[in-house]
Amino acid sequence: MPVIAAGAALGLEVGSWYYDQLKLQQAADAGAYAAAMEDREGASSGVMSSAAQAAAASDGFTTVTDTFTMNTPPTSGPNQNANSAEVILKRQETRYFSAVFSSTPVYVTARAVATFTTAANACVLALDPSVSQAVYFSGSSTVSFSGCNVMANSISNSAIYSQGATTVTVPCLMSAGGVALNALVTQTSCKSAMTNLAPVADPFRSVPEPTVSGSCQPSSGKTLQPGRYCGGLALNGTVNLKPGVYIIDGGSLTANGSANITGSGVTFFLANNASLTFNGNASLNLSAPTSGTYSGMLFFGSRSNTSSSLIKLNGTAGSVMTGAIYFPSQPVSYLGDMAGANGCTQVVALTVAWSGNANLAANCTAYGMNNLQVGGVVKLAE
Repeated sequence: MPVIAAGAALGLEVGSWYYDQLKLQQAADAGAYAAAMEDREGASSGVMSSAAQAAAASDGFTTVTDTFTMNTPPTSGPNQNANSAEVILKRQETRYFSAVFSSTPVYVTARAVATFTTAANACVLALDPSVSQAVYFSGSSTVSFSGCNVMANSISNSAIYSQGATTVTVPCLMSAGGVALNALVTQTSCKSAMTNLAPVADPFRSVPEPTVSGSCQPSSGKTLQPGRYCGGLALNGTVNLKPGVYIIDGGSLTANGSANITGSGVTFFLANNASLTFNGNASLNLSAPTSGTYSGMLFFGSRSNTSSSLIKLNGTAGSVMTGAIYFPSQPVSYLGDMAGANGCTQVVALTVAWSGNANLAANCTAYGMNNLQVGGVVKLAE
């Protein structure tokens, strides 16, 4: 009988450890999933960790007796990428009958990895989380998106809005809120707009801003060099821009009606609330770098700029602007009959108002641009 009782006691104790491990695995699964959800929306690792701990705590994890670790990317396994989060939980079990035989600590560990995969690509992304008409199509324009969608992060019922005689052809309209279509919109891949989706993380959030320093460059002449331009830059007549980063430190970047502007491998960085206005008769042939820190970035607005500094892009039908137009804190008005080479233009801004004619495409890696991934789905992977 003593032997039978001892065996039963040991079995119960080991069984309780196994049951604890199952509960800890459930908590790890919940934590990893919560972290990946935050990762999809562009949250920092600190925010991801807090969300993971809160989710794990709801399933029995406690900081008093358990150890929590979160890694992004994961430190092992097949999903070591920035779209994945790994949560590892560890708990020391209490010895009862087994303490008669050993005093070595007993630990149970649970590990889970969650990842998000993207369902589609976009050419236009509006980042404002709540405003109505975050993406706005109007006028008598005709715009076609080939292989790339239009996405709005706003939760407004009219996050994407169309009116007037505009004609839009797009694979899918995608919104964290709703859409209000009062003009012709043809969706070639979706029967109707995809609404109430999760917001999309700013795809350029990790691109560093150039340092605004150095002497002020002269703004006149037929050939301009990269550098800092204080109080704005007015482009008049025929101007060639040498490759590099042009820092517009305050004021406005403008091109008048008779301007003929060319530049290959250029990036314009607008700082200190600088604005941008290109006249509708200006002839523009601009392209972003195809490698380096600002690969694919044609226009870059400082994240500290205010929304009152407007961005107005216009140009002739023959104008070409190849690269990303990125103004995370400023509204962009895209007015001209233009696009990038082979349709390679991306617009990521606080809001986007579109009334120009253009054909945009998705596969632009040859021009240094990555796809704008939207429609991410979160799932447990390990």
